[in-house]
Amino acid sequence: MIRLENRSGEMEIFVGVVNAGSFSAAAARLQMTPSAVSKLMSRLETRLGARLINRSTRKLQLTAEGAEFYQRCLNILSDIEEAESCVSHAEMAAGRVNVNVSVPVGMRIILPLVPAFLKQYPRVSLNLQLTDEVVNLLDINAEVAIRSGRMKDSRLSARKLGATPMTIVASPHYLQTYGLPKTPQDLENHNRLGHHFAREMNGWPFTVDGKEIVIPINGNAQVSNGEALRLLCVEGLGMARLANFLIADDVEAGRLVPVLQDYNPGDLEEIHAVYISQGGPLPHRIRVFIDYLADNIAL
Repeated sequence: MIRLENRSGEMEIFVGVVNAGSFSAAAARLQMTPSAVSKLMSRLETRLGARLINRSTRKLQLTAEGAEFYQRCLNILSDIEEAESCVSHAEMAAGRVNVNVSVPVGMRIILPLVPAFLKQYPRVSLNLQLTDEVVNLLDINAEVAIRSGRMKDSRLSARKLGATPMTIVASPHYLQTYGLPKTPQDLENHNRLGHHFAREMNGWPFTVDGKEIVIPINGNAQVSNGEALRLLCVEGLGMARLANFLIADDVEAGRLVPVLQDYNPGDLEEIHAVYISQGGPLPHRIRVFIDYLADNIAL
């Protein structure tokens, strides 16, 4: 049987090959010969009984099995690092963490947690950028991005921080003026506000007689973030489908009213901490920040 430390060593080399993009580049980083790296990878694939990487003269490409193994290796190596750091005080969390976060999540969820986090980790500083633009982490020099919605980019690693229900709302004044819709079809006569950027579903989903239908957005105003949509709804311009954490106070105060809840499909919008994996464990300053969010965010 292969010893555990040898397996973790194989995982480190495999992850290094994937991140470097070639055996020769990985060998240089790992201070090994290309032939030694190639032989180790072949031995690993033989032991697992699966091809992990398709090799060509120009580039390496992960197979489906390789992509799955890669993600699991990242998790295992990260867990090993975390386990070791738990019993060692040699590495204390220190340094700056560059964070990019969407405006609603930043204002409502992240910023309220910042004071307590910095008090617990006084040697860490946060550089927070709030924007709803679609960003590339490398382009903006961000180490962590907090984003809502389903993860699409397999090159990024992510940790789920929570999930929030979605609700269609309108102000009492708007409903008094234009009427309360009783079915999704009634929305054809209403101003349906939305975002100006493409989302995974460019419409509002409903469950009608056990089937899902989607009503498109047709409003006379589109904005860049949910906070702005909320304000437009409170002012009576139209209806919007928003995350519950954004509208809870308004609903409780009577500024907004939930609409068509009997047809709500009950879908959840997930919130993730997204980061670029470099093939090794996360720096301690980044890991404690993500851990703190995961432990303290309540949706």
